[in-house]
Amino acid sequence: MVSLPRIILRDHKADAVRRFHPWIFSGAIKRIEPEAQEGDWVEVYSDRGEFLAAGFFGAGSIAVKVVSFQPVESLDVLFLQRFQQAYALRKQLGLAAGGSRRDRFVNRPDANPDATSHANPNANPNPTNCYRLINSEGDGLPGLIVDWYHGVAVVLTYSLGMAQQRDRIVECLKTLYGSDLRAVYDKSAAVLHGGKSQPTNQYLFGEANLGEKRLGEVLENGHRFAVDWEEGQKTGFFLDQRDNRQLLSQHVAGKKVLNTFCYSGGFSVYALQAGAAVAHSVDSSAKAIAWTEQNVSLNPATPGTHQSYTADVFNFLKDCDDDYDVIILDPPAFAKSLSARHQATLAYRRLNYLALLKIRPGGLIFTFSCSQVVSLDNFKGAVTAGAIDAGRPVRLLGHLSQPADHPTSLYHPEGQYLKGLVLEAG
Repeated sequence: MVSLPRIILRDHKADAVRRFHPWIFSGAIKRIEPEAQEGDWVEVYSDRGEFLAAGFFGAGSIAVKVVSFQPVESLDVLFLQRFQQAYALRKQLGLAAGGSRRDRFVNRPDANPDATSHANPNANPNPTNCYRLINSEGDGLPGLIVDWYHGVAVVLTYSLGMAQQRDRIVECLKTLYGSDLRAVYDKSAAVLHGGKSQPTNQYLFGEANLGEKRLGEVLENGHRFAVDWEEGQKTGFFLDQRDNRQLLSQHVAGKKVLNTFCYSGGFSVYALQAGAAVAHSVDSSAKAIAWTEQNVSLNPATPGTHQSYTADVFNFLKDCDDDYDVIILDPPAFAKSLSARHQATLAYRRLNYLALLKIRPGGLIFTFSCSQVVSLDNFKGAVTAGAIDAGRPVRLLGHLSQPADHPTSLYHPEGQYLKGLVLEAG
């Protein structure tokens, strides 16, 4: 590639790039030679002419999202290498299948879930066939998310530069999965704003292969879930809570469990399948409650009872008469910008305070924040304040985060967005 725009950094601003941080802020730029347009592939240099990085130019405060710290001869080669490295990691984790294995896509009510695992059933008696393939900076492709739902790849692009690579992304997926790839759905309209044009959610490949029904079923640790990647939040299912759902299942046998902000009922399904006596699911969205009921019904019947409530979680906690042995607090991001961080910490404080009023002595609270701008220290401080307000002794039993298929770069701590605490109330 020739005649690329050059981003020249101020002399004292180049050190962050030398330390491999993948974001270059607009204030670090001294000049651009020649002018760069949003979405352009650019090279970054120090004021002394030293090559530092290459990436996509953006119009916001993050002016460049770095894709490589070495000169790049071919984006086709670079993208394929990053996808292959990402797939190799998921294969090492036991999530991605090996080689040419062909599994049936679970998209019909008569499908047998025991015969449809994309993971090797001999290696994993509780198969999982959905996972995150590309996790933005953590996989060296800032601004790109790709989630795999046993034959369907769902794509989110968070920058114009990455959105313009759709054809490359599809070709990489075809190379990785071959005939296992049934469809590629681009859902970037929900997250990509501004730029030259507003994108439209659309199938980039294979829509006809899915037939009339777009709702697929997947397996996660042997549990069945219906995933609606077109209408659901983000890519359709919160894959980042897989390990935490599995951990929860070790602590619920015979217990009364409350799953708040339940979305499609992931924690509820795990709790019931692990022997919970009672599971209550709460969400303000009637559609989310319908998904929860569907997912509970997809899994074998258990002795435990399940009840769903379409309600505001704060009001439910304040007004309900029940006490619980285990409570899950997994709200959506309370803050998406630094300006909202203070209000978010107040919300976390009140939420955990209300939960502590409803947990029985010796009970557990699994409490989470997925707000990237709220640090772990911010979150722990808010939870601690809520505990003080409740006036109860509380012990911290553990820290939780996202699973290994949501990796972060050691040089990009901002990527560690999911923060969780396991609390025991006295």
